Amino acid sequence: MSKAEGKPMKDRIAEIAGRFAATRFVRAIMDAGYSVITFSIVGAIFLILTVLPSAFPIPGFAAWYAGTIGRFTNLFQAVYNATMGILALVFSGTFAYSYTRIYRTEEHLDLIPVNGLMMFLMAFFITVPELVWKNGSIQFVTLFTKDKLLAGGYQSAAIGGIYRIGAVGIFTGLVIAWLTVQIYRYTVKHNWRIKMPESVPSGVANSFSALIPGFLIAAIVAAINLILVMMGTDLFKVLFIPFSFISNITDTWWGFLIIIFLIHFLWWFGIHGATIISSFYTPIVMANMQANANVQIRAHHFFAGEIMNAFITIGGSGATLGLAIWLLLRARSVQLKEIGKVEIVPAIFNINEPILFGLPIVYNIDLLVPFIGAPLASGIVTFLGISSGLVPIIKVQQPWPTPVGLNGFIATTSWQGAVLSVVCAVVAFIVWYPFIKHYDNVLLKKEQAAEAEIKAE
Repeated sequence: MSKAEGKPMKDRIAEIAGRFAATRFVRAIMDAGYSVITFSIVGAIFLILTVLPSAFPIPGFAAWYAGTIGRFTNLFQAVYNATMGILALVFSGTFAYSYTRIYRTEEHLDLIPVNGLMMFLMAFFITVPELVWKNGSIQFVTLFTKDKLLAGGYQSAAIGGIYRIGAVGIFTGLVIAWLTVQIYRYTVKHNWRIKMPESVPSGVANSFSALIPGFLIAAIVAAINLILVMMGTDLFKVLFIPFSFISNITDTWWGFLIIIFLIHFLWWFGIHGATIISSFYTPIVMANMQANANVQIRAHHFFAGEIMNAFITIGGSGATLGLAIWLLLRARSVQLKEIGKVEIVPAIFNINEPILFGLPIVYNIDLLVPFIGAPLASGIVTFLGISSGLVPIIKVQQPWPTPVGLNGFIATTSWQGAVLSVVCAVVAFIVWYPFIKHYDNVLLKKEQAAEAEIKAE
């Protein structure tokens, strides 16, 4: 019998998930996910400034807004375009930089992370303009319609900026970034580069060392795009097909619930499921949120922005805010009361490692059902609330530690969102209650038995 066969199933699953999380690609994706947080939040703040009249439908407020803050909405939009409008560059560029750095460190190759980033930008911008094969030559597309504005091959996003470098281009950017780094790595590994004398400054030497891989990257990406353009499409459109397919799945109720399940299933094994799974769906929620914020498109994606922290995992993974409050106020066992004291403040800001590892929830079969069931229940409520139109769609990405109520208000810029957030927290606790009550009784009996045994001695 092999060592793997002799291990319990949960250990084998944890080992497989751990190996996957440790891969270079996933680690670089995680770095990329972290990189967009600042941009998305800054963009969200300025977007809120442009939608204040709809967020506060108070008599007279719209008129006051138009004469004061509303005079600067185009400036606010410019800031939004400079943050949310370039997410493909930020996300995929960070991935290229981090991916290059990881190979440099672990394979001891003379790779320059900044070169990896710059060569990715070059390769990505080859795919940005729309081209067409016409009259025996490649030409830039120019098109002016009600729904589409293309000049010199570059499509304008409806809310400003260049369409393909926004969140919609993240998946294409990731593929181009991966290809860029692999070509760069291959050329350096096989010593296909121009070496300069030691006396040459490092900046100049680095530029020449990237010349051959840079030319190969440009030639390969351009050649692939050329073939596809001659076939009536282009590289961006081809790569957008799987992204669009996956995006459509995640925007369904069952796709959404699968994501919630996977996050918490991994967490139960002690693996940060939220970080791993969100690394893959971040491009989708960013693109959906950008589409929701576009008044001309009038998209209605419920899976957008920080939907998880706004409505699903309030208090942290497992939706444990109500649980933390109950532990502090109602738990009878000493162990759970102490955990409640430690966890109550972090839980307000959606941090719950003290509960995950102190209760514990990780590897605790008694609490597996509510740990997965509570966020699934709040997920169902969220889907029904937003898809039915009772709660406005998510247009803004709130900081993930935002407390309950306020998080839903910011995400949807509506009081309905605040109410939905509170309702989801209550629904999640209803799922938790019978399980944690039973667990508390079990621990209390153990503590009483141990105390009785000490007294008997």
